[in-house]
Amino acid sequence: MGQKINPLGFRLGTTQGHHSLWFAQPKNYSEDLQEDKKIRNCIKNYVQKNMKISSSVDGIAWIEIQKRIDLIQIIIYMGFPKLLIEPRKIEELHVKKELNSIKRKLNIVITRITNPYGHPNILAEFIAGQLKNRVSFRKAMKKAIELTEQAGTKGIQIKIAGRIDGKEIARVEWIREGRVPLQTIRAKIDYCSYTVGTIYGVLGIKIWIFVDED
Repeated sequence: MGQKINPLGFRLGTTQGHHSLWFAQPKNYSEDLQEDKKIRNCIKNYVQKNMKISSSVDGIAWIEIQKRIDLIQIIIYMGFPKLLIEPRKIEELHVKKELNSIKRKLNIVITRITNPYGHPNILAEFIAGQLKNRVSFRKAMKKAIELTEQAGTKGIQIKIAGRIDGKEIARVEWIREGRVPLQTIRAKIDYCSYTVGTIYGVLGIKIWIFVDED
């Protein structure tokens, strides 16, 4: 039987790094982990509400959190930072409420990424938006593949599961373009799983993007 594993965890230490960089005592570890989750959710909610154009894509590729004794550094990697209204206000927002220690300073940096559609999170948000607008899933998948090809990736695999097109029986549909070597550890593969709520129920989207080989 095939054993499924998260491609990012499988490649930690080779082509993939951690998105949270800090050390904690075993008794405080769970608190710090929950704090990270709250910070990420808070930033995503703020960005969704404060985009100049109301779209389903908020453009956050990933959020990196670095914690020191007196400072929390948050780096937001965004595809479309220009669409954000008043990005400086993120610091004053509710992020400070989510912190366990009030004494620590907060520093938030927004970094623009080139080729936003080469990142699975942004691509998954794009597909989710299309599915919510009742666009055919095949059309949405093909459009997503076109966008990734323009970003210069070597291969992509997209899988959508659930009540696709409102059918009674849930099923899984997938499409692959180019190479996606999941078994090769030195192959840099970006992965994301995303859930989207439609009027028929919840659909799951999984995307694997083969970026490069070391």
